[in-house]
Amino acid sequence: MKNTKMTTASTVSMAVLIGLTTWAIPAQAEEATDYRVPAMIDNSAPIAALSTLTSINNAKPLKVTVPSIVHFNTKSGVPVSFVRAAALPIVDIDLRFNAGSARDGSLRADGFGIASMTATMLTQGSKKLAENDFTRAVETLGIDLSSSAYKDMFTISLRSLSDDEHLLPAVDLMTQMLTEPSFDKATLARNKARLLVGLQQQKQDPSSLASLAFNEALYGKHPYAHPSSGTLTSVPSIEQQDLIAFKDRYLVAANASLAITGNLSIDQAKKLAEDITANLPKGQAASVLAEPKALTKGQHIHIDFPSSQTTVLMGQLGSKRATDPKEQQQQTNFAVGNEVLAGGDFNARLMTEIRQNLGYTYGISGSMSPMLTRGPYQISFSTRNDKARMAIDASLKVINETLAQGITASEMQLTTDNLKNSFPMSFASNIGINGLLGTMNFYKLPDDYLTNYMSRINNVQLAEVNKTLRDTLDPNNFLIVTVGQDNPWDQASAKPQ
Repeated sequence: MKNTKMTTASTVSMAVLIGLTTWAIPAQAEEATDYRVPAMIDNSAPIAALSTLTSINNAKPLKVTVPSIVHFNTKSGVPVSFVRAAALPIVDIDLRFNAGSARDGSLRADGFGIASMTATMLTQGSKKLAENDFTRAVETLGIDLSSSAYKDMFTISLRSLSDDEHLLPAVDLMTQMLTEPSFDKATLARNKARLLVGLQQQKQDPSSLASLAFNEALYGKHPYAHPSSGTLTSVPSIEQQDLIAFKDRYLVAANASLAITGNLSIDQAKKLAEDITANLPKGQAASVLAEPKALTKGQHIHIDFPSSQTTVLMGQLGSKRATDPKEQQQQTNFAVGNEVLAGGDFNARLMTEIRQNLGYTYGISGSMSPMLTRGPYQISFSTRNDKARMAIDASLKVINETLAQGITASEMQLTTDNLKNSFPMSFASNIGINGLLGTMNFYKLPDDYLTNYMSRINNVQLAEVNKTLRDTLDPNNFLIVTVGQDNPWDQASAKPQ
């Protein structure tokens, strides 16, 4: 049986810290004659083993020293954030461009999938090395070298040992794929054929169908509406020249930011940054994305799918990445409140009521995904077909009651304690530190965004948390997408049994 992915303490911390909340639509649950979950844990009862740990009550406030960040610009103007981490002989490099799939339509109206295909093909050979030779060189060095396209950003990442014998040829491969990709036509044709098979298979995945329908309905004509990988209609039209045009327009110095973490001196880091960016065209920064328009009334969409389970995805337009300290505090307030309402653990209200008390689902959670413009807020779960309407109604009831009555002081305290004590896990590794650096650099967040994290948590006030929840969420105007055999809106709305 597949369970919904639970949110770990470190993930909760990252959700509030940098907003990198990854929502996952629960996998389709297996059939069961009795959908109620037996032998559920009673969270209201104290845990005997923990009741003896009186030292927890006397623990001193956590003191955290965040990594020291050094900033500089390359000669081509690329901003660089560097953290020296000498404990391991490893270097992590994170090069980001304001060039995600939201830019596909700027090249041509039906260009969906160009950014994603460009990312795929950067690692498939350069003008100096054919695909097999390039792959062999990467494997021989034992490095991790990848490129990816998301809604907002285009990333190139490298992890290598820090000695010159490994790092220098690794950086050479990175610059080859960045500035001299082959974009071989035969390889492109193979990629398109494989991708089309994958897109066809998505039609058999209810979670994918729900996500596609949700984004299309929520964003309408906004660039976030289309899938990053492209569509069955757009992918066949992608040509080599499209990839070249994307690279020449967006993979440029004026559109880039760089993060480096590892066993390097500041002089070595500066030289490394110059080596990576020296051959980047200057170019121009990408234009500012338009703000999407929020739905003015609730909308229900049902997709017929032959399954004993109904996948439910509901939510609304959410927040954009906050750069103002006041807005950052508000987003922290919301994250704390939402963790109580819709976090992935068993203390969350939705999980307690919809899974434990009513037995409608194996897991339910919701999160905010802020981006350059307003990202989505989504709650997801799967349930038995004949329980879908009751599960949706019960979920909306929990949300409305939470907004009306607010979360409690004890719920808030439990969540803030969790966040503060798990905070150091966010930079417990080189790759974790570099991920933070890359995100802060990309969204132009100041260093005190990281150093003031504990202060933002300590500044959380119950009244402000509840106010932010009420100001942000509007369940009466939720977009609700269901994928299953029966349309829940044909079922009578009934009180949960």
